[in-house]
Amino acid sequence: MPKVIRDLSDTSSYWAAVWTLCALPDVHVICDAPIGCFNLVATAVPDYTDAIPHLENITPSVIREEEVGGSGTATAVQRTYENLREAGLLDGKHAIVVSTAESEMIGSDLSDLVRQLQPGTRFFHSESLSEDEWVGRDRVLAWLWENYGSTAATQAEPGLVNIIGPTYGCFNSPADLHEVRRLIEGAGGRINMVFPMEARLADIAKLSKAQVNVVLYHEFGHTLAEALGKPWLHAPMGMSGTTAFIHKLGRLLGTEEQAAAFIKQEKQTTLQAVWDLWRGPQGDWFGTTNVGIVACGTYVDGLRAFLGDELGMPITFSASRPLRSGEMDNEKVRQQLHTAAPAFVFGSINEKIYLSEAGAKYTNFIPAAFPGPIVRRSVGTPFMGYRGAVYVLQEIVNRLYEALFNFLPVDTAYTQVRGSVNGANGTASVSQSDKPGNLPWQAEAKTLLDKALDKLPFLTRISASRELQMQIESLAFAREMVEVTPELVEEELASRFK
Repeated sequence: MPKVIRDLSDTSSYWAAVWTLCALPDVHVICDAPIGCFNLVATAVPDYTDAIPHLENITPSVIREEEVGGSGTATAVQRTYENLREAGLLDGKHAIVVSTAESEMIGSDLSDLVRQLQPGTRFFHSESLSEDEWVGRDRVLAWLWENYGSTAATQAEPGLVNIIGPTYGCFNSPADLHEVRRLIEGAGGRINMVFPMEARLADIAKLSKAQVNVVLYHEFGHTLAEALGKPWLHAPMGMSGTTAFIHKLGRLLGTEEQAAAFIKQEKQTTLQAVWDLWRGPQGDWFGTTNVGIVACGTYVDGLRAFLGDELGMPITFSASRPLRSGEMDNEKVRQQLHTAAPAFVFGSINEKIYLSEAGAKYTNFIPAAFPGPIVRRSVGTPFMGYRGAVYVLQEIVNRLYEALFNFLPVDTAYTQVRGSVNGANGTASVSQSDKPGNLPWQAEAKTLLDKALDKLPFLTRISASRELQMQIESLAFAREMVEVTPELVEEELASRFK
């Protein structure tokens, strides 16, 4: 039987092309699509992730039935182009036509048409039907350089650094970009271009001026970095990874002393919070608080190295999206979370849904990936660099405090004396001993409870045990039972852990 893919974690290369090209203010994208097929990529999704109401530099060609049926989409694209030109929306801009799944299905190729339009107009075949967003971003970045920059390449200037990769639709991009920029400048570099998010198409040739390139993500940007022919590094995560990055960047730029001084200063300032949490009572939690990670490979590798290798937190599972060989797909992740959810899960809306399905109320979910309605425009929430290490650790410790706090009011249950129970002959008085905490348990009932508790995160297990025992005994008192039976435990557990 064919394998059914559950809950896709990424989009197509058409979306990637739009989110990359529309980051350039002097580009206007004409997507070769029916009227409604740009709404998600241009309006809905950017709004609930990047907090952008609408990408203003994209227009659909509005393919109609007759064009799908035989005449092709060239007429629709030509009509859209002329309307944009007459409205002045192409003044000072380059038009780029992008194929969509709909136009690709009918074999539309507009390479010849764009040559008849204003100089600089290009057609990008997005391969929407066969490539995911990560491949698409990588390919369109390299395509931009090949078509608009490589023939006017300039001489490299010592000390300049490009940051390649920030585009729309990338989780946490503003904060991570802000931190990586700070690290580069701390190591002695000067930012040349942030491409494409802070660049213009007209300036793309200036990419060649950089002495070193930093690629923000492992998933894409490396093809462009290779084409530029200069040394390049991936942006770092964790303390050790960041230190190694700064040292290497200093060597490449010839600023080793400045880089070393910056690292020393950061250990005495930014990283002081990590040291304080490690030395404090919170340090006892790390070795017993387990973690699951589902995100893009950049975050999976970085979080696993920082949380697992550096902080000593047990990593229950990790899986990257797009899926790498030997890793868990969404269905297996779902089964894992339904069976035994860890104390923390870093993930997307998919994992949040799976936790909700499992009733995993004792698991802390931390957003670490799209898809999901989670806005990340603040520069104060990095995962990368030294500040990222502090932010992630701070999030974990605060969530652990919250988990413990949720059990503090539980003592009120002990003071609630049920003054009456429904008996065969009306109401009966309940003595002070008839309160939760004073009812005997059958051995099998206790065994069932212990097995259920073993599936819970270690930190909250004792408090959860106390809460569950009280709820089960309260139910027993309400039914006038003299002891807790296995059947009663099974009934309560079934309602609690659906």
